[in-house]
Amino acid sequence: MGIPESGRSVQRSGPVGDHIDDQERKPGDKSYESSKTNDNETKDDYISGNKKSGMASKEISRNKPSQTETLLDRLHLQDNIEQKLSPADFLQLLPPGKQMDHVKSEKNLAHTFLHRLIMLDYRARYIPVRPNSPKSSDDTKSSIDDDIESSISVSDNTLIDDDTKSSIDDDRDLEDFLETTADTNKKDPRVHPMDVQMAVFHCSDSFLKQMMITKLSQCQYALPLLVPDPVTKEIECPLWTFRQITKTWKVTQIKDNPNIVTMKSMPVYKAETPLVSFFRLGSLSVSKSQLMNTLINNRHDTFFHRNCPGSTKSRYLMDGVAEVAWYCPAGKSNDAFNSCIAFCNLHGDALLNKKQHDILIEKSSIIVFLMASLQRNKEIRSLMSSHLKAEKPLICLTVDDSRDAVKTKKGKYIMGLKDKNHSDVSEELEKIIREVLFSLDGPILKPSFQLETMAELSGIKVDETDPACQKGKSAAMKINNLLKNDKKDVSKIKDEFLPCQGKLWHQWSKIHRELFHLRGEIEMEKSKRDKKLMEIRQKQCDDSCSKLMQLFTGSLSSLPPTEREYFLKWTQIFIDALSTDDLSVILQSYDEKWSEVLALKNKQDKSDLLLKKHTELEDISKKLQSATFGLEHIFREMGQIYEAHKTTRRESRNTDWSKYPELAAQLMISGHPMELMDGDAGHVPLTWISSLLEEVIKKLGDQSVFVLSVLGLQSSGKSTMLNTMFGLQFAVSAGRCTKGAFMQLLKVSEEMKKDWKFDYVLVVDTEGLRALEIEGDNTLHHDNELATLVVGLGNLTLINIFGENPSEMQDILQIVVQAFMRMKEVKLSPSCVFVHQNVTDVAAAEKNMDGKRRLQEKLDQMAKLAAKEEVCDADYFGDIIEFNVQKDVKYCAQLWEGSPPMAPPNPGYSESIQEVKNTILSKASESAGMTLSQFKTNIKDLWTALLNESFVFSFKNTLEIAVYRKLEIQYGSWTWTLRENMLTIENQLHNRIENGKLHEVEQSYLFQETSKTYEEVRKEMIKYFEDDKEKEILAQWKGRFEIKMKEFRDEHANRVKIKLDGIIQQKKGCKMMDDKKSEFENKLLQKSKELAQKLKDKAKDEKELERQFSSVWSSWVTELTADTKPVEDINLEKDQLTILQELGFEWDLIDECKKSERYKKISGVGDYSVYMMTSSNIIIRLFQKHISRRPFSREEQQQIGSFIDKAEKESLDAIRSKPVVTRGYSTTYLREVANHVTLELQKFLSEKKYTLRKEFSVDLLLFVFHRAESWLLESLEKFVKNNDSKAYLESKKTQYYTVFRSFFKENSSAVVLGELICEKLKASTAKAACNKTAIDLAGRMRCNFPAFSGNKLELEKHVLKSLAEKENFVDFITYIRNPRRQAEAFIKTEVQKYIYMTHKDEAVNILKKNVDDIKKTVSRALFTATQKVQNQRGNTDMWLKEFSNVLKDELTFDNICSENFSDIKHFHFLKEEIEKGFTSITEKMSSLSLDKLKKSRQKPEEILIDQLCNCCWVTCPFCAAVCTNTMKEHSPDDHRTPFHRPDGINGYYYRETKELSVIFCTTLVASEEAFYLGSDSEKYIPHKQYKTAGPPYDTWSITPDGSNLTYWKWFVSQFQTKLENHYGFMFQGIGAIPAQWKYISKEEAIKSLDDMFK
Repeated sequence: MGIPESGRSVQRSGPVGDHIDDQERKPGDKSYESSKTNDNETKDDYISGNKKSGMASKEISRNKPSQTETLLDRLHLQDNIEQKLSPADFLQLLPPGKQMDHVKSEKNLAHTFLHRLIMLDYRARYIPVRPNSPKSSDDTKSSIDDDIESSISVSDNTLIDDDTKSSIDDDRDLEDFLETTADTNKKDPRVHPMDVQMAVFHCSDSFLKQMMITKLSQCQYALPLLVPDPVTKEIECPLWTFRQITKTWKVTQIKDNPNIVTMKSMPVYKAETPLVSFFRLGSLSVSKSQLMNTLINNRHDTFFHRNCPGSTKSRYLMDGVAEVAWYCPAGKSNDAFNSCIAFCNLHGDALLNKKQHDILIEKSSIIVFLMASLQRNKEIRSLMSSHLKAEKPLICLTVDDSRDAVKTKKGKYIMGLKDKNHSDVSEELEKIIREVLFSLDGPILKPSFQLETMAELSGIKVDETDPACQKGKSAAMKINNLLKNDKKDVSKIKDEFLPCQGKLWHQWSKIHRELFHLRGEIEMEKSKRDKKLMEIRQKQCDDSCSKLMQLFTGSLSSLPPTEREYFLKWTQIFIDALSTDDLSVILQSYDEKWSEVLALKNKQDKSDLLLKKHTELEDISKKLQSATFGLEHIFREMGQIYEAHKTTRRESRNTDWSKYPELAAQLMISGHPMELMDGDAGHVPLTWISSLLEEVIKKLGDQSVFVLSVLGLQSSGKSTMLNTMFGLQFAVSAGRCTKGAFMQLLKVSEEMKKDWKFDYVLVVDTEGLRALEIEGDNTLHHDNELATLVVGLGNLTLINIFGENPSEMQDILQIVVQAFMRMKEVKLSPSCVFVHQNVTDVAAAEKNMDGKRRLQEKLDQMAKLAAKEEVCDADYFGDIIEFNVQKDVKYCAQLWEGSPPMAPPNPGYSESIQEVKNTILSKASESAGMTLSQFKTNIKDLWTALLNESFVFSFKNTLEIAVYRKLEIQYGSWTWTLRENMLTIENQLHNRIENGKLHEVEQSYLFQETSKTYEEVRKEMIKYFEDDKEKEILAQWKGRFEIKMKEFRDEHANRVKIKLDGIIQQKKGCKMMDDKKSEFENKLLQKSKELAQKLKDKAKDEKELERQFSSVWSSWVTELTADTKPVEDINLEKDQLTILQELGFEWDLIDECKKSERYKKISGVGDYSVYMMTSSNIIIRLFQKHISRRPFSREEQQQIGSFIDKAEKESLDAIRSKPVVTRGYSTTYLREVANHVTLELQKFLSEKKYTLRKEFSVDLLLFVFHRAESWLLESLEKFVKNNDSKAYLESKKTQYYTVFRSFFKENSSAVVLGELICEKLKASTAKAACNKTAIDLAGRMRCNFPAFSGNKLELEKHVLKSLAEKENFVDFITYIRNPRRQAEAFIKTEVQKYIYMTHKDEAVNILKKNVDDIKKTVSRALFTATQKVQNQRGNTDMWLKEFSNVLKDELTFDNICSENFSDIKHFHFLKEEIEKGFTSITEKMSSLSLDKLKKSRQKPEEILIDQLCNCCWVTCPFCAAVCTNTMKEHSPDDHRTPFHRPDGINGYYYRETKELSVIFCTTLVASEEAFYLGSDSEKYIPHKQYKTAGPPYDTWSITPDGSNLTYWKWFVSQFQTKLENHYGFMFQGIGAIPAQWKYISKEEAIKSLDDMFK
C-alpha cells in the first residue's frame, strides 16, 4: 500500500490482535486476521486512526460538514450541492481519450467515475490520481532518511568501547527502524473511492442518481439503501433510484421435480425476498464487507472493503450508509442459494447508528452480528440479550474465539472466526442461512423484505416525496388506474386503449404495400385501395379519443420539464409492472413448452405430437409479442392518430393531434428514443416521422448530425453496446428487445464542436436480423428491407457480429453486403465498421489477423453473390464500399466476467467498446454528416424505394434532386449574367457596324469583351460549389458545370459572331444603296436650300409652306430615283399553288385542302387514320368501313407526328438560312423546301407498312408554307426598307421639310445642322432605347416573375397552371405533342401581359430611364466633339466625325455631308442648339408608346425564350411528359420529371382493343404489368425492369413513388370526350376512369402542382 499516511505508527488493528498467533498460520491459509490495517468499517480509523471516546465522536460530528465541504471542494463538486448534476451533463459526446484509466487531478475524479460507470467499467470505483509531475522516488527516499536521522539521538557522552558501542548501535538501529513512521501530515490523504461515489450521489439530481444506481447494479455492486444526509444527518431511502433495476434469476423446484428450472424476472423494488442484514458491533480487525462478498460472489467485490484498491483510512460519507445487494441464483447445482436473497450491510458501528440498525432489524429475515467478544462490552451484551429473546433468527460471529458453529436454540447461532479461513467460514455461513430460510420447520418461511415497503417506515425520508416526483407520479397514476380498472391482460389493454396501432395500422400497412404490386385494372385497383386506406384512416380517427391518450398527451403538454420527465418514468414503471407478471407467466410457459419440444426432438420423435407442441410454442411466442407494452407503444399511437387526422384533414374535439409532433420532438431532444420503423407492422409512418423531425428542426434549427446505424443478429448485444458506448436508453431487457428501428439524439460537447462539423450524433438502433418473432418466408425480405433502410440512412453503419458461429456470420454478411451493394448502385456512400463481439481472446493478434482474413474472404464471397442478385459488377467487397479490414474490424471481449446473473461486466468489454467508439469518432471527424432535413428526406426516399421490389430502379434521391434543382436556378442566374453581357456587346457592335465603324468581328474580341464578366461568374460559381452547405453533394457536378459554362460562353460568342457577320454582309450588300443615300441626302439638302430661297417672301404661313414643299417633293423623288429599279411585290399564295401543281397535285385537291384549313392543325392531330390509304374497290372500302379496320397504332401515330415536326423544323431552318434580307425573295426558296419535304415523305413511307393519301402530302406542304410565311414577309420588309430607294426617300420627307423650313426662316447653318442632327438622333434614340428596354425588361422578368426566375421545372409548373386556367383543349394538345412550342407561346403571352398590363408603369419607367441615359450619352458626345474642335481649331467635318465616333456604340448615326455647313464657326452655339432640340425630343419620348418594343430588333419575349427554352425537351417514352432538366445535354444524369401522367393522354391504348390507358407511369413501374417494345413486337418487358428495354427507356428515371399528380386526373376527367375524339379511342373497360377523379376541381388540380414540392 506504499508509505503509511496520517503521520502515525502502523497499528495492529483491534483487540483481536492479542489473540493472533502468526506462528500457527499454515502456508496458504487465508485468515481474517491477516487484514489488520485500514479497517474502513472501524469507527476509530476514520480520522486519526485512534480510538475515540463519546466526546470525540460528538466533536467529529460537529466537524463533519466542514470535512464534507473540503471533500467536495477537492472533487470540484462544491457548486453541485445546490446546482445538481444531471444526465445531460454526461450524456453527450466527448473527444476520444477523455475517459481514462487514471486522472491527473482529484477534481476530475467525479466526472471520470461517472463516465466510466456509464460505460459499465466496474473499475470506475477506483481511479488512481497520477499528477503530471509526481515526486520522484529519490525525494521520497531522502525524506525518509531525514526522518530516520532526526529520530536517532545519543543519550550521553560516556565513552564506550568499540564492541559495546557497536552492540548498542545495532540495538538502537533495530529499535529506531521498528519505530520509524512516515510523516505524511504534509499532504492530504487520498480520497476514499466510496467517498467519490457518495459525493457524486449527493451532488446529482434524482435522474442522474437513478442512472448511476442502475449502472452500479449492472456492475454487480451493492447499492445505497439508507443514506444519512452529510449535513442534517436525516436518513433517506433513495427508493426512486431503484425503479429502473430489474433482477432475473432461476429457481429450481425442490419438492416435485428438481430438473425443472423456472426463470423469474421482475423490477427489484417489487421483488419479495428474504433480507439478511450484517452489523458490526465495536471495532474489529475483520472485514465484514469482505465476508459478505464471499457469500454473494466470491470473485467480485460487491461490497467495498478495506483490501480493495484505493482504500484509505480516511472516509467521510460512508458511515451510517446501509448498502443492499441481491444474490440471484442461476438455476445450477452449485448455486449458494436456491432463491433470490437480499443482503444488507450497515457501514460503521451499529451501536452508533441505532436508527439504521432498528430499521434493518425490522425488515430483516436473518440478522448477522460481527463482534470481538460477547464478554467485554456491556452495551453489546445488552443488545445481544434483547435479540436472543426475539424470534428473529440470529447469527453471531465472534472474532476472538475459534468455536465451530453452534445452534444454541431455535434460530440462534454462534460461530468463532479465529484461525478460520474464508472458504470455511463462508461455507458454514451459507449452510446456516440455507438452514434458517429453507427448512420446513424454520420460523421464517416467507420473504419479509420488499423495497417498496421502505416508504411505509416512519422516521426516514423517501426521495419520492419530492413535489415534482409526486406530481409526475400522480399524473402517471391516473393512467395506471385506468389500465388496471378492468384487470385485463396487456394485449387486451393495448387493443382497447391503443386501437389505432393494432389491426387497423397493420391492415393499412398491408394494403399500402399492395399499391406497389398491382395487376389488371391498375388505376381502378389503386383507387379502390386508396379508398380503403382512407376508410381505415377515418376509422382510426373515430377510435382515436381513448382516455389513455387524452391523459398521456394532456400531461405531456401541461407538465413542466422536470415533472414531465418524472411522469414518463413513472408511466413506464407502471406499464412495466402491468406486463411483468404476464411476461413472467408467458416466459415460464415458453420455457416449459420449449423443454417438452427439446425432449421430443431428443427422442427423435417425428410424430404429430411434436408438430402440435411446436405449434403451441409458436402461439406462446405470439403471446410474448403481444404482452410487450412500453412507452414506445403510446408514442406509436400518437403517430397513428396524427397520421390519420392529417390524411383525412379531420378536426377533433377530444385530441389536439396537431401538437403531437411538437410533444414528441421535445422528448427526442431531451434524449428519448423515438420509433423510426414500426417493427410489428414492418412499416415506416412517413407522415409522422417527417412532422416529428420538422418540429425538431424548428426547435434546434436544421442542425448537422452524424448518423450512426447499427445492424446485427437478434440478441447480439447491439443495444447493450450502444447504451455502454454512449449511455443511451435503448431497451435491452428480456421481452423488450428492440423491435423495428429507433432513433436517438446524442448531443456533441462544445469541446468537440470546435473541430467537428456536426452538432449531434443520431443513433439508429434496429431489431435483430433473423428475429424469431418474424420467422418464416418474410424473414429474408424483412431483413433486407431493414438493413437497406438503416445502411442508407447512416453516415456510418456498425455491423455487430456475435460469437464465432460461421453460419450466423454468413447470414448477416449476406444481408449487409447486399444493402451496401444497393447503396453503391444509387450513388450513396456510407462507411462501415464491423464489431466482432464475444471473442474469447481479443489480445491474440495472430488469431485476430486470421479472423480478419476469413472475414475479408467471406465479404468478397458475399459481394460476388450480391452482385449477381443486384445485376452489377463487383468481385470484391472493396468494389462496393471503401473498406480497410485492418482498421474497420474491431474485436470485443465478452460482456460478462463469468456466468450471469451474478457476473459483473467484463472490464475488457468496456475497453473494447471504448476502442470502437474512438474508431467511430475518428471516422466521424472526417465526415460532414448531414442536416436533420436531409435525414428526413433520406428516410422518405429510402422507404419509398424499399416498398418496391426493385430498390435500385425505384430509388429517388430527393435530397440530391433538390440540391440539383437549386443548382439549376443558380445556373440560370449565371447564364443570364453572361447572356445579358453578350446582348449589350451585341448592341454596341451592331451600332458600330451600322455606323460603318466596324467591318469584321473577331471571336477573340468577343471573348476579350466578355472575359471580365465570365471571370466574375466563374468565381461566383466556384464559391457556390465550395461554400454551399450541400457542397459534398454538389461536388459531383462541379466539373460538368464548369465545362457547361465555358460551352455556353463559347456558343453564345459564336452565335453573336454569326449574327453580326450577317449584318456586315447585309451592310456590304447595301453599300451601293448606302452611297446613293448619301448622294440623295446631299441633293435633298441642296434642293431644300434652293427651294427656301426661291419661296422667300412668297409663302405666307405654315400651311402654304408645307403645300409648296409637298408639291415639289414628289418630283424630287422621281428625279432622284429615275435610274433605280423598285422592288417588286410578291404573291406567296400564288407561288405556293404553282409549286404544288408542279409536284403533280390536282388543282381541286389543292383548293379543297386550302379551303378546309385542316393543314393548319396537322401538327396537333391525335388520330391520323383520316389520312390512311384505303382500297379503291368499293366493296373492300365498305367492308373496311363497317368491319372495324385496324387503325394506326400508338407508335405509328407518334411516328407520323414526329415526321411532321421534323419536316416543319427542317423547312423553317432552310428558309431562315436564305439571304432574303440582303438579296430579296425568290420562288426557288419555297420550291427547294417543297422538294425536300416530298423526298423525305417518300423515304419515310418506304420504310413503313402503311400508305398515306395525297391529302396528307398537300396538307403537310401547305402547313410548312404557312409556318414559313411570317418569317418571309418580315424579312422581305427589311429588304425593301434597305434596298428600295423610293421607299427610303419617302421616309425622309419629314426630316427634309424641317431643313427646308429652317432655311426658309433664314436660320444659320448651325441651327439647320442642329435640327438635322436632332431628326437623325430621334429615330436612332427610340430604336436604341427600345433595344435596351427589351433587355432590361427580360432581365427584370427573369428575376421577379416566378415562372421565369427558377429552373425548367418551375417553368413547366406555370405552363401547366396557365393551361388549366384557360381550359383550352387545343393548347393542351399542343403541349402534349410539342411542349416547347406551348412553352414559347406561354412566355410570349406572359411577357405581353407583364409589359402592357400588370407592370405597364414599370416598363414605361425603364423606357424613360434608358432615354435619359441616351440623353446623357449625347450630351457627353456634344461636349467631347465641341471641346476637341476648339482645342484643335477644327471645322464642321472634324466635329461631325468626333460626335459620331463617341456615339458609335450607343446610337446609329447616318453620315451628314459637312460641305453644306462649312461656314459654322461657333460650335458652342451648335452644341446648345442640339441640346435644346434633343431635350425637346427626349421629353416627347417620355410618352413613347410601348408598342414600339414590338418592332424593336431586340424583343424581351425572344430573349427569354432563348434563355429559358434552351434546355432538355426529351419526352417520357410512356406518357410523353417532358424532362424538366434545365440543361440541354445532362448526360450521364437520367431524364426525369415529376409531371408524369396517364399514358392515355399520349394516345397509349391496350393492344387488340380500343381502350385508352389511364395508368400513370409512376404506378406502372411499381406494378406487376409489362409492356411490348413495339406495336408489332411480341417481346414484352416488365414495367419494374423498364430500364432493361434499352433506349429510350434506359435514359429515364421513373420512380414508383406514387406521385400521381391530381392535375392530370382532373385533366383526363375534364376532357375525356375531347381526348376520345382526338385519338379515336375510349376510356372504358380496363382503361375506365376511376369515379373519384370526377370529383376533383380545377382549383385542387392547380394546387396539386404546388403541393408536390412542399
